[in-house]
Amino acid sequence: MYQQYFNFSELPFSISPDPHFMFMSERHQEGLAHLLYGINQGGGFVALTGEVGTGKTTLCHCLLQQLPENVDIALILNPKLTAQELLATICDELGISHAGFAAKQLIDAINQYLLAAYSQGRRTVLLIDEAQNLSLDVLEQIRLLTNLETSKAKLLQIILVGQPELNALLLRQDLRQLNQRITARYHLLPLSLDETRAYIRHRLRVCKGSHRLFNPAAIGKIYQYSQGVPRLINILCDRALLGAYATNAREISPVIIRRAAQEVLGSVTAKRRWYAATALVLAVGAWAGLQFWSPPVPVVEPAKPAVTQPTVLSIPAAPIPAAKPISFADQLDQAGLSFAEAVTESLKTWHLSAPAGRAADCTAVAALGLNCSFGKANWQELLTLNRPAILAFADPSGGKRYVLLTGVDHDSAIIRLKDTVKIPLAELLTIWDGNYLLLWRPPHPGITEIAPPQQSAAVLWLRERLTKITGKPAGDMASRVFDETLKAELSTFQRRQHLTPDGIAGARTLIHLDNQSGASAAPHLAITTR
Repeated sequence: MYQQYFNFSELPFSISPDPHFMFMSERHQEGLAHLLYGINQGGGFVALTGEVGTGKTTLCHCLLQQLPENVDIALILNPKLTAQELLATICDELGISHAGFAAKQLIDAINQYLLAAYSQGRRTVLLIDEAQNLSLDVLEQIRLLTNLETSKAKLLQIILVGQPELNALLLRQDLRQLNQRITARYHLLPLSLDETRAYIRHRLRVCKGSHRLFNPAAIGKIYQYSQGVPRLINILCDRALLGAYATNAREISPVIIRRAAQEVLGSVTAKRRWYAATALVLAVGAWAGLQFWSPPVPVVEPAKPAVTQPTVLSIPAAPIPAAKPISFADQLDQAGLSFAEAVTESLKTWHLSAPAGRAADCTAVAALGLNCSFGKANWQELLTLNRPAILAFADPSGGKRYVLLTGVDHDSAIIRLKDTVKIPLAELLTIWDGNYLLLWRPPHPGITEIAPPQQSAAVLWLRERLTKITGKPAGDMASRVFDETLKAELSTFQRRQHLTPDGIAGARTLIHLDNQSGASAAPHLAITTR
């Protein structure tokens, strides 16, 4: 209803766990870092806990977008299963075929899969959401799964995500063996008032809404009612926007928030107010009691003061608070590149510049023998392309701002704005929607796709590249015809590179072929992982 009224590109305060809207507060960044640390270390358990609505599930979805390419994951969202049902669900998630449904058959099938994956350099992760609902039998079965190992490494990494009750569950005496195997723990707390303000503005920014829509006093009320819990913030803001639409209001005021809280929180609001009032009364009473019961102070005749020289007190200067780091969103607003500037920066990585008198765009790029490749990808897919990439971001006015990704340094992205800077990866991924553009050089001028039944020198190039990569002939090496044998070889290569195995060498496939054969002098991302 109110989407068109406020000119939103989409609804800003949906409670579905959409990583596109993920706001990485300092706490969420730490939580994600703990999850990634646990996965990179390998083996054992990782535990992430937090109150209802603090963003645990959304954080898990964000994690899924950042998994290393060699990691396979089994995601369990409904843990109210028997031990045998859990084993069968793990098999289904990982695509493991099994001869029967007996526990031993399922465990044997999982073990064979894990060993095969380990031998191919792949790692496997089991992520269980709402883990506080796991029964003791299932938890014991999960612990036993971590016994699947080689002489050097555990074969299965397990992440448990749940409400605070999960911590109490793990403290049970009969679960001490499992508890001792947890190598990383993190408890996700609600947002602070400043983070609540930034959270609301972030979601409005994603939907191309005005960051001034909620006035400061209204945000204070939202924090008062929600106590910084993201889900409650979303519910309150959504109902407030609906109320503003119904009353033709253009700004969200404290009055609108109060009405929204009464509608969606009901008695919870009244209880929260009662608790706050009770706490205030108790605090005042305690203070008054201390004043009343303080022992009398004896009266002592003052001694005659000695005549002394006046002293000058040296009052230390108050420390100057450290300036808060500028967020990536603010840097993007202040120093984000235009499209032409981003293309110019990208051409520099090829040691080229746009022809004199021509705008830096894809037409100019083509005149230099390169091609523009537009696409949408997740982070890992972009890294496997291994090219400097222009990333696109929406700004609040409905336009676009761009940066050039040139590398990755551990958990930071190296990007070019007006200058080259490092941005926390988690912060960048919260507002990047996956759209990118990169420059690449085709194998032959004008050839941007090699597909059957094409007959050209580009087909010979494709055969030569596949042969160099796989070590075996790709059909008749002298044939310029794109035949079924070559298509089958190409499809096999695409599957290994996690590309769509359609047997057509489009831009992505050609870039992967170039990367694998190391034939060209194309620029690559500077990636540091250790």
